[in-house]
Amino acid sequence: MNTPVAGPGTQADQILRGVGGAENIESLTHCATRLRFQLHDGAKADTAALDALDGVMATVPQSGDRLQIVIGGAVARVYSEIMNLPSMAGGAAPGPKSDADVKAAMRAKSRGRYAVVDNFFEYLSDSFRPLMGVLLGSSLIIAIASVLDALGFVDFRAADKSATWVFVDAMWRSVLYFLPIMVAYNAAKKLKIDPWVGAAVMAAVMTPNFTGMLNPKSGIPGITCTTNGTLGTQECVAHVFGLPMQLNDYGGQVFVPLLMVALLALVYKSLQRIFPEAVHLVFVPFFSMLIMIPITAFLIGPLGVWAGNGLGEGLSWLNGNAPIVFAILIPLLYPFLVPLGLHWPLNALMLVNINTLGYDFIQGPMGAWNFACFGATAGVLLLSLRHREKEMRQTATGALAAGLLGGISEPSLYGIHLRFKRIYPRMLVGCLVGGVIVGVLGGVDTKAFAFTSLLTIPVFSPMATYGIAITAAFFVSMALVYFSDFRTPEDRVQANAERDAAEAVSRGESAAADERELVTVGAATTAAGASTGSAAAAASAAAAGTPAPTPAPARGTELAAPVAGRVVGLDEVGDPVFASRALGEGVGIEPADGRIVAPVDGELVIVAATGHAFGIRTADGVEVLIHIGIDTVQMRGEGFDVQVEAGRQVSVGDLLVEVDLDAVRAAEHPTVTLMTVTNTADLTSVEPHTGHSVAAGAPVVTVRR
Repeated sequence: MNTPVAGPGTQADQILRGVGGAENIESLTHCATRLRFQLHDGAKADTAALDALDGVMATVPQSGDRLQIVIGGAVARVYSEIMNLPSMAGGAAPGPKSDADVKAAMRAKSRGRYAVVDNFFEYLSDSFRPLMGVLLGSSLIIAIASVLDALGFVDFRAADKSATWVFVDAMWRSVLYFLPIMVAYNAAKKLKIDPWVGAAVMAAVMTPNFTGMLNPKSGIPGITCTTNGTLGTQECVAHVFGLPMQLNDYGGQVFVPLLMVALLALVYKSLQRIFPEAVHLVFVPFFSMLIMIPITAFLIGPLGVWAGNGLGEGLSWLNGNAPIVFAILIPLLYPFLVPLGLHWPLNALMLVNINTLGYDFIQGPMGAWNFACFGATAGVLLLSLRHREKEMRQTATGALAAGLLGGISEPSLYGIHLRFKRIYPRMLVGCLVGGVIVGVLGGVDTKAFAFTSLLTIPVFSPMATYGIAITAAFFVSMALVYFSDFRTPEDRVQANAERDAAEAVSRGESAAADERELVTVGAATTAAGASTGSAAAAASAAAAGTPAPTPAPARGTELAAPVAGRVVGLDEVGDPVFASRALGEGVGIEPADGRIVAPVDGELVIVAATGHAFGIRTADGVEVLIHIGIDTVQMRGEGFDVQVEAGRQVSVGDLLVEVDLDAVRAAEHPTVTLMTVTNTADLTSVEPHTGHSVAAGAPVVTVRR
């Protein structure tokens, strides 16, 4: 039984009722003119009621419970309105795919022997991405303090700072110090266990009770402390339950919570299988904490710190025996150390070097990594401006400001680079170039513990060597990211399509009634209907005894063939929507090649992100749709090399897109290229010329106003 459409509600509500409700929708996408539904049960769709709706040009039931609803140029707005209905928030079974679902599916298609690497980067990304806001906020506080320090207003690193600046320190240290707890929460959520259990386990080794044991003057029995001769750090051991437990300050450590949560997930899910579901709330968190807090304190925590300290000692030896190798290795290692928190022991080593040697040899090569990181962010920023990605533009702008002014890489890493794995290989090239320059030119030292930002360039010596190295690292990374993109081709198609849909909705909400739109509501009226109306007017005039007006000679506009090939009528193209003239009168062309050109002078008002459809409006108001192939939107831009952008003026013969016709055939889509006049009803006549072969640019349709 069909679901009735009649009743109150917006156009989106009525369409949703017409297809059987949100629970009947398996997936929903759209192309340049149509909503494309995959339904659970196609019989529940009331096509007659849908056809009667204002703004619906036609419905096209297809095999496999698929349904197309032809809307026209307003399709992006209608699609967005449907997706934003409350019933579409999660009521479908399964509901429409989210952005994350689509991206995950695309990543899954490319996985093979590197699936472990993909999963690792996803684990890192999802553990840090929710922290982007607070990381950026704290980093900008550091950047402001660094500017004031560079200008001499305050000594940012003085031991006797006033209470005001101690309080400012607390404002940004709150995020960096408690980062392990935040990471543990997100990592546990990623692995689908109670995130508060992950946070509680990590917090146990960061409480004042635990950190208080690090103070040798605390008077707590059973604690012994020694000093690391290389790093100058203090190492304390407490005897707990008769077992030695290494004490560490875990503030800022993220490697430890990542390791801990990976093991916690195994323990937690095992406990869920052991205990009945009715008592999960009590016993699963209890035993998880009882098991994992000691394991973290005795094993996982010290393991992370030992790894970091061992790395610091090894680098100290390497710098003394192979300084050129060291200068190259540091910027190549840092992109992997920073996300895991293993760079903190190196910061301690930097301070030890300054106190013992009077200078530090790590920060110079490290600057090559930092500026390669910032250069990659700059490349993302340029691409976000080019592709009009508002959210990414804001993220990249803030991250770049924090980097260049404050020397902080975390906003770039956690907010951008770890989300898009294409960035890392390109950034590493910039790291390599900067490190080679530092090594070949004899190394770079500094007498201060400095954030490697634009403001601290003068503290490095030789300053020229350092300046050349970081400049090269920055621009190499920026160029590689910009020219090869940080998104995969599939993700770029998807992102651009979502952007176009959002922009169309924005225009639709604020536009005047005459704003450009390729196909307006009601454009399904045919030219024949318009002619009938003119004839009726003439008959009425005759009945009234007045002479019928003599029609003025109609002005003619020739539409050229957008591609070479054989011209056929719309009845022969094999698509019921075009054959019905719902999108206007026109022609189909069986293409002889894949070069699609502009058939008329005018403005490009629509360029589909997938490259399969274009809309042009002439100076005198003729609206032309060029549609390459049937259902080619499903190819998601594969095989379509778009050469133009919406909003530009084109002339007859200008190249719009190059199409790989073999790829279209391999995807089992018809290659016929369709050209229709979508506002046929507003014109005197649209006359197609079919049944012959033409070259691109030859006239195939005559339009008279």
